[in-house]
Amino acid sequence: MGELDGKVAVITGGASGIGAASVRLFAQKEAKVVIADIMEDQGQALANELGAGVIYKQTNVFLEEDIQAVIKQAVDRFGKLDIMFNNAGVGGVSGPVDETDMEAFDITVGVLLKGVFMGIKHAAVVMKAQGFGSIINTASIAGLQTGLAGHTYSACKAAIIHLTRSVAMELGEFGIRVNSLCPGAIATPIFAKTFGAAHEDALKSIEPLKDIFAGVAALGRSGLPEDVAKAALFLAGDDAEFISGEALKVDGGIGGRFMGDEETKNQIFAAMGIDPELFGI
Repeated sequence: MGELDGKVAVITGGASGIGAASVRLFAQKEAKVVIADIMEDQGQALANELGAGVIYKQTNVFLEEDIQAVIKQAVDRFGKLDIMFNNAGVGGVSGPVDETDMEAFDITVGVLLKGVFMGIKHAAVVMKAQGFGSIINTASIAGLQTGLAGHTYSACKAAIIHLTRSVAMELGEFGIRVNSLCPGAIATPIFAKTFGAAHEDALKSIEPLKDIFAGVAALGRSGLPEDVAKAALFLAGDDAEFISGEALKVDGGIGGRFMGDEETKNQIFAAMGIDPELFGI
């Protein structure tokens, strides 16, 4: 019997990176999983690969009706919602604060923060009626310290951490736990996608990024999507039944030498084949 046997999960951003690793692990641990993602080809292919216990629902977390629909799909298909993993994200707008494009700012906040808020909101409707549930939100170490990412991204991730704590205080009486994960330097396509790379090109950047990220963590290796998936599995399962309001770092003991360090920053952009000057970085 797997740790999640009989449980039902919705994982946003589940078609790639941390989300896809979590879908695979949750399914391996015998959960029923709904992949919620905007990338239809990748999401449907993953669902097809993993079998009848995993389904795909095209979902844009920027749109409240999409979030409502994917949660309804989970309940209609599998009868309940045990786990809501609000993981979808983008790198979003970056650059100097005085040059920030406000339309891009609104989109970034809409996905990173509003999308998480709406995921919590609509999961809570179902979970309060059930009297149980685990909500997990992907934040970042960039929400805990400066110099690791752009201003808007960092602010949204800090807000997710505090939102998690705040909502945990409200929903605890209904048997609902709410926690956040704070990944560090995890080699995923999100870095290259932030700067406009297509999905296939972004995948090519992962191996070079692993080599660079190995130098910024105390454990001496890059973080992998599977590392974060394992932390999500713990928070989703019954072994974490007395943990709520937590911001769990999954960073391998990262030091200050990451995006704030000029040499490391240049190495990361070189690995992605991107000129940082084109983005005011």
